Amino acid sequence: MSADATPTLEDVARVAGVSRATVSRVINQTRNVDPAIQEAVRRAVAATGYVPNRAARSLVTRRSDAIGVVVAGAGPSDNVDASQVLTDPFFGRILTGIIGSLRLRGIYPSLMLAETEADEAAIAAHLKQGNADGALLISTHAVDRLPALVAESGRPAVRFARPPQAAPVSYVDLANRDGGALAADRLASLGRRRPAAITGPLAVPAAHERQSGYLDRWARRGCAFVPSAEGNFTYDSGERAMKHLLTEHPDVDAVFAASDLMAQGAIHTLHDHGRRVPEDVAVVGFDDSAPARLSRPPITTVRQPLEDMGAEMVRLLLERIADPSMEPTSVIFEPELVVRESA
Repeated sequence: MSADATPTLEDVARVAGVSRATVSRVINQTRNVDPAIQEAVRRAVAATGYVPNRAARSLVTRRSDAIGVVVAGAGPSDNVDASQVLTDPFFGRILTGIIGSLRLRGIYPSLMLAETEADEAAIAAHLKQGNADGALLISTHAVDRLPALVAESGRPAVRFARPPQAAPVSYVDLANRDGGALAADRLASLGRRRPAAITGPLAVPAAHERQSGYLDRWARRGCAFVPSAEGNFTYDSGERAMKHLLTEHPDVDAVFAASDLMAQGAIHTLHDHGRRVPEDVAVVGFDDSAPARLSRPPITTVRQPLEDMGAEMVRLLLERIADPSMEPTSVIFEPELVVRESA
């Protein structure tokens, strides 16, 4: 093979010491091949720099070797682009885990934004036509039709977080109720006795579970009433919710916000009202995102390992693509308290 020639299957076969047909079976994963031979072929592929022809491979495997990543909840689809999604503290971290995991496997995903019913129908049709082998779904919508639509398309899917409506799709989630309990325990350990909460949209299961865990832990400590205000996981909603709480309950001394962005907004409002954090009001957030580290003071928060959760979504999806008979499954990650200066 000359230095500028494109490596072929025959080149790989010669280096590996096997037949061309064996190389094809290993690359296309169409039959079981002895592990030692598989390893020899992989080494030969690396040594020759051979790149499989995706179109030819698809004819053999009947797969597109493409994965769709569907994001819903990042904003109106005509006003948001991929760069905005990637830099969002929540979506960006999940996508970092997904893209990194897929890249290790030589797969480059297509990003699709779904903010309207028309978007959802188009994505479902795209998948049904075989343009992707499966989909990874990330949504913050309280009503999410996509899992059911994707299931109807016949393509496997994995969703970030338990779907609000029952659907036969696998999902990766966090033990959100335990995360809310961690926040309550931290605030109680500081001697706070007049707690409040800034929730996410309570129709979203994750927000509801965080609030339930927080309230339950305070109830076990004898606190029968914990005032709350509902936000939507954004900085502005955290500001508004904190203003409402201070108006209705000016003696509050502890706040749990169901996202770091809302916690950051709450701290801004507290400062504007002359309240010191954490001396007058202790604040705990949720996510352990960049805003928690950059806030002043830095925010004590409940960490969810979004990058690891994204990578786990990839693992589950590729397993299901390889074995379509697999039943939908769930993987639940454990939250962790990260103590900083706000509480």
